[in-house]
This record gives sequence, C-alpha cells and structure tokens, in this order.
Amino acid sequence: MKKDNNFMTENFLLQTEVAKRLYHDYAKVMPIIDYHNHLSPKKIAENKNFTNVTDVWLAEDHYKWRAMRANGIEERFITGKDTTSYEKFEKWAETVPYTVRNPLFHWTHLELKNYFGITDLLQPSTAKYIYEKSSSQLQNKTPYQLLKQANVKVICTTDDPIDDLKWHQQIKEKGFELKVLPTFRTDNIINIDDTNFVVYLEKLSRTSGIAISNLKSLLDALQQRVNFFNTIGCRLSDFGLSGPFIFDNFTDDKVDKVLEKRLKGAALTQEESTVYKSCLQYHLAKMYKEKDWVQQYHLGAIRNNNDRLMKLFGADAGCDSISDYNFAEPLSRFFNKLDSEEKLPKTITYNLNPAANEVFATMMGNYAGNIPGKMQWGAAWWFLDQKDGMEKQLQTLSNIGLLSRFVGMLTDSRSFMSFPRHEYFRRILCNEIGRDVENGEIPNDLEFLGKMIQDICHNNALNYFKF
Repeated sequence: MKKDNNFMTENFLLQTEVAKRLYHDYAKVMPIIDYHNHLSPKKIAENKNFTNVTDVWLAEDHYKWRAMRANGIEERFITGKDTTSYEKFEKWAETVPYTVRNPLFHWTHLELKNYFGITDLLQPSTAKYIYEKSSSQLQNKTPYQLLKQANVKVICTTDDPIDDLKWHQQIKEKGFELKVLPTFRTDNIINIDDTNFVVYLEKLSRTSGIAISNLKSLLDALQQRVNFFNTIGCRLSDFGLSGPFIFDNFTDDKVDKVLEKRLKGAALTQEESTVYKSCLQYHLAKMYKEKDWVQQYHLGAIRNNNDRLMKLFGADAGCDSISDYNFAEPLSRFFNKLDSEEKLPKTITYNLNPAANEVFATMMGNYAGNIPGKMQWGAAWWFLDQKDGMEKQLQTLSNIGLLSRFVGMLTDSRSFMSFPRHEYFRRILCNEIGRDVENGEIPNDLEFLGKMIQDICHNNALNYFKF
C-alpha cells in the first residue's frame, strides 16, 4: 500500500470551502468534553509513563480485536498472554491494510498523526519503524499528558455505585487542569437476574453502611451512594441494558416480596424481574432529578455472544452485536410516569440499531420543555460511531429535533488515544453544514453557523451538564 499525499490532509473529510472555514476557524480550536468513556481513573491518578504503543493502543480496544479476528489472526496475538507487545502490534499492522473503508482505517492514521506526527501508512513494511517511533515517544508521556495533548478538559468515567472513588479524589488532589468526574453506572443493581446479584447486594450493604433487607433499605443505600458520588462531582448516571427495555406497573409491596425471594437465592419469574427493574429505574430517576444529574440509557446491544471467548477472556472481548428489540412503548411509559409527576431528569438515550433512529429521536421530543435540549437523542454510538452513522444521526436529529441544542460527541472508549474521534465527528459535522450552505439550503452566515458548531462541539455540553 503506497503512501498517498492526498490522503488525510488538513482538509480531510471537508468537501466545500465553507466546511473548511467552519472546521479550521471554529470547530478545531474547541476543547473536548468527553462525557462518557471507560478510561481508568486509576491510570490517570498514578500517571505513569507508558511502556509501549501496544499497551496504550491495543490492550483494551475491542474494535481492533474484532477486525483482527475478521482477518484470521490467532487469538493469542489479540488477547493472549504468551505473546510480546511487538508481536501483537505486528499482527495489527498486518490487519490495517484490510480495514480500508472501515472507520478503523481512518482512526488508526488520525491517532498516529495526532499523537506522534507519523503520516506513514501502517502496514507490515512500516510496522517496526512505527512501533519504535511511537513507543519511544510514549515512554516520555503519561495519561495526563496524552489527554492534555488532545485538548481534553473534562472526562466522565464509568463507575459502579459501590466504588470508593479514591482515584478520583487523588486526581483532584494532584491539581490537574483536567476534570475527571465519576458516572453512576447502575447495571449491577438493576439486573436482579444476574447470578452475582445477592453477592453484589452484600457489597452495597457494606459500602453504604446500611443493611439491605427490603426495598426501603435498598433505596436508602442507593441514596447514600448517590449523595457520595455527588460530593465528588458526579453529574451523570448511566445504564447499559442487555436485552429489551422493560417498564411496567409496580407496587412497593410486590417489590419487597421479589427482593425477599431473590435474597433467599431463588430464581425469579419474568414478571417478578420486571416489577423490580421498573421500580428501581423509577426511584433512581427521581434521585437523579433531585441532584440535577443527567441520566443516560444505552440500549440495543446483545452482549457476549461468543461463549468460547467469554470463557477464555471474559466480558468485553469484542463479541457484541446489535439487537432488534422494541423499545418505544416501555420507554414512553417510563418517561411519561416521571414527567407526569414532574420528576423526569435530563435524559440522553443512545440506540445501537440504526433502524430505530427515528423511533428514539421522536421519543425524546415528547417530554422536552423548560430546559433547552433537556431530552437528548445521543451521539452515534458504538457500531454507529463511523462516518455513515454520524451523518445519519445528524440528519435524523436535524429533521426531528434541534441539532443546534445537541451536546455533541463522546468516545465511549477505554483507550487514551481515542480522542481523534472528536475531530472525526467535528469534520463530519462541518462538512454536513458546509454542504447545505453550498446547496443554498441554509444561509451563508459563517459567524452564526460557526457559533452553532462551537456550541455542538463544546458549549452545549458545558452548560447542559453544568461542569
């Protein structure tokens, strides 16, 4: 694969003069607010220099793992423990030429260019040179320095309610310019059917100091954790659902009976599970409203499909896919109950199935009001955070909602080198607006449009989350 001087120039993805002006004069300079990711606060707090590029770039990136498997790479070169960092990098370099037209091809070369100034195409013939040059630079860089280099100002990690948040507190004590804030992720407490649920409740009891025996004590324990997270600067909650979203009628008495049964180790019926999950989602949302938090819902994934790799590696091995569950009616019941009681917090929903784009975009418009952009249909997520997915998300949001109130992009990543995805999004956003101007569909008012671009890239998130 020959190097092409027309590939990934300063005007990459910018097809009109207006798009170029909007990106270079307005979007490019805006700091990054990454309000949803899975970065390790421990690594940020310890702030140790990286050893090599494989450790920071490939070690936890299931996007790249999927591509390598699709290319026939043996698993030991992907997640194995008996291969060297360079051997894994070499297999990634072998895979990259085959990723043409996959977003990984763009992201890979944006990351090499932005962090290391490397413009060579990654392939077997350049693997050793790129590995040595990037690893050499990384040995003098820490997680904080990489984040600062990418102009990141705020990141929100993903944290369990039982987490003591000691790493977040250490980060704050270090006096970094960067804000690293926790997010209250409730999967473990809502998924009552999980085999580890009872053990998790015991941990929550110890962490909160409240013995959990019924619904009231459970809600008291969760309120204690919400209060604690709030003191550390938490502004968001999150729930990632594996399966259909369910919301139905419940009573506290019914939930007490379900909890009593589950605490004894018994399996629940689907109806009993639904009663519990509906109740918890409702009461947690009321807690978030009281704290002026934003609740996030990630919906539409079938996770851990491959039993063989689940046994070999565990969860998050890169064996997830898009579901075709129906979400519209239960989401409507959930939002409507909270809204009718004036307890509905600011909310972002992310859907993984592109066939449901209009379903989610229209749903969020039903419960808007009083707060600009209160109900957000979120950024193109996971399998959709590529050029086509972002364009469709922007187009649908423009057609059905208010693009100008959109809180913008996020990485949803475990990698400290994933932040060029914000640049990718900004270039695509500017290109969409620039094309409309060129077509005479919106006025050629660069000052007005530039302000809108900057709002979407940064200002809206800053105001919406109140960082």
